[in-house]
Amino acid sequence: MKLADALAPAAAARPAGGDRPLSFFEFWPGWLFYFPVVVHWIALGVRHGDFSLPTAANPAITAGGLCGERKTETLDLVRGPARRLLAHYTAIEARRGFAACRLASAGLDYPMVAKPDIGCNGTGVRLLRGPDDLDRYLSEFPPGERVVLQEFVPHEGEAGVFYVRHPDEPSGRITSITLKHAPVLIGDGHSTLRQLIHADPRAGRIPHLYLHLPRLAHRLDSVPSQGERVRLVFVGNHCKGSIFQDGTRLATPALTEAFERIARSMPNFHFGRIDVRFESLPALLCGEGFRIIEINGAGSEATHIWDPATSLWQAWRAQFFHYGAAFRIGAANRVRGFRSCGVRPMYRHWRRQKHLMAAYPMND
Repeated sequence: MKLADALAPAAAARPAGGDRPLSFFEFWPGWLFYFPVVVHWIALGVRHGDFSLPTAANPAITAGGLCGERKTETLDLVRGPARRLLAHYTAIEARRGFAACRLASAGLDYPMVAKPDIGCNGTGVRLLRGPDDLDRYLSEFPPGERVVLQEFVPHEGEAGVFYVRHPDEPSGRITSITLKHAPVLIGDGHSTLRQLIHADPRAGRIPHLYLHLPRLAHRLDSVPSQGERVRLVFVGNHCKGSIFQDGTRLATPALTEAFERIARSMPNFHFGRIDVRFESLPALLCGEGFRIIEINGAGSEATHIWDPATSLWQAWRAQFFHYGAAFRIGAANRVRGFRSCGVRPMYRHWRRQKHLMAAYPMND
């Protein structure tokens, strides 16, 4: 499959929420949307006597995967046959003069994906098409910090599947599925890309997410040909401009069984979102035809809430449910002898992650 074809899913141009291009709260300031969630977190912390209890939800991951953990740390936990589902990856220190032999030893070749080892929300994620892209990326990255280089999986679909299992339960369940679409504009032969962005029902309301992307900067004043498809973003994150669709109702026994095997392949993994790229939706729902690109722990969000068709109350209710589950799982693990990391270390992990994210290169 050609790279250009892989980056243009057929459904990408269709907003997830029907005629609504985005929900009215989708781009609220974080403090406003998350205020009730923080209040709920504080109430749960008081009830359980530990405000950092979710960091015990996944004891094998730094801070349970709430913040500050390395992406490779979580991927490295996958054992057995499930490892074949991982997109190949390696981690390097950001510096010039990177040895290309490291790519070959990790089974990597261009195009590939570069991302920070510590980060979230798609910050700093780029698609690299050749050695020059890699050199440029490393030169813009904070010196000495770790970069993940990962195989580009050329499947058309991308999804985030949320898995939850209480330690006392024999098996877990899928509590959220998010289907991710990149916004795609269709050229008309006379409008510039900048004009197409401003005229689009969704992109025109959040143009700042696209107009400053390095991968589009040189094209903004060019005119895409009639029928030409232009993908605006690569990274599958709604706050970076991708479109999220709630697919939770699509969960099947076969899909649940497949993700149960993945979760069980990691020691004491009970709560988190597994992000995948998949060949087709029917194959995914059969538990087949997908590759894992990322595994997130206690800091995961059930991202289906960013479907434009989701109401504010439904979004908050999903947040309350999932963080409530993280506290309950942490409490059960505490009984089993595991400890949370504590409020001060949790804050230090969060502060370092936030500092690093401010220094990362612009995403694709």
